[in-house]
Amino acid sequence: MSTRRRVLLLLKPFDVYPPRARAAAPSSPPLARPANPQCPHCAFKVRKYLDDRCKVHRGAIDSCQGVLRRKTVDWEVVMRDELSRPISHVDLVITIGGDGTLLRASHFMDGSVPVVGVNSDPTKAEEVEEFNNEFDATRSTGYLCAATVENFEQVLDEILEGHRIPSELSRISITLNGVPLSNSLNDVLIAHPCPAAVSRFSFRIRRDKEWIAPLVNCRSSGLRVSTAAGSTAAMLSAGGFTMPIASRGLQYMVREPILSKPGNHQRMHGLLKPEQSMQLMWYSKEGVVYIDGSHVFHPIQHGDAIEISSKAATLKVYLPSHLLK
Repeated sequence: MSTRRRVLLLLKPFDVYPPRARAAAPSSPPLARPANPQCPHCAFKVRKYLDDRCKVHRGAIDSCQGVLRRKTVDWEVVMRDELSRPISHVDLVITIGGDGTLLRASHFMDGSVPVVGVNSDPTKAEEVEEFNNEFDATRSTGYLCAATVENFEQVLDEILEGHRIPSELSRISITLNGVPLSNSLNDVLIAHPCPAAVSRFSFRIRRDKEWIAPLVNCRSSGLRVSTAAGSTAAMLSAGGFTMPIASRGLQYMVREPILSKPGNHQRMHGLLKPEQSMQLMWYSKEGVVYIDGSHVFHPIQHGDAIEISSKAATLKVYLPSHLLK
């Protein structure tokens, strides 16, 4: 007799867009100034498009729940925004949404339970091309999501039958004045809460108790540190490089540095090896540590000390096949 697996189904909210006036019929005057003056019904199209995105997400949830009902599993549903305590007593976490939902789950997981992401609304290239001159029709990237609605049952069967093995992804360990914060699966941004303000901080790198690099004093837009999994996100957009998904190192970059000496440029971007840690001192009146985006953050102030390393427990993630090649 097979053992029933325990599954937690973590869902992105159904209505992720703020309330707005209902869209008028296409023949009516637009309710808001169109984004494209040459397209009088652009505002209507945008509203309808956003409504369709919510419908597609709901449909994906219904489809995945239908698959789970046919399997030998016990499952419960939790909304992403309602998650408030560590995930335990389950054998598998399934997230339905995009990378943001998987990242949210990771903050409540100690690495003992694997997670698989379902991209509920993947971007369609032909749709982006169709609306390119009217608005941005990009949907969810789902970089870490191994499944979509189309192949969810196949991926789930492979997991339940042991034919898929989760990868262990590095996470960032962060301490603030010696107190551990949430681990980061993607990246950490340390910056002034106002993007127009200058961030003042210093950092140096050490291995064990030995400093292995000189102190770097910075005036900039902040500091970003990413894992291998997060190196394809904001880090890459800022001019960083993609790291092999299995890498245990961390990539760091000082954002928009104000350089006093030309030679300092090479110190603003580099790799933190697994056995190394970064010690940062914050010298602005206020600041924020943003972990995996804007939803998890911690305020900091002048004189605070932050330590960053890859010593956090890894996370078991079932990855899409193309990342495993």
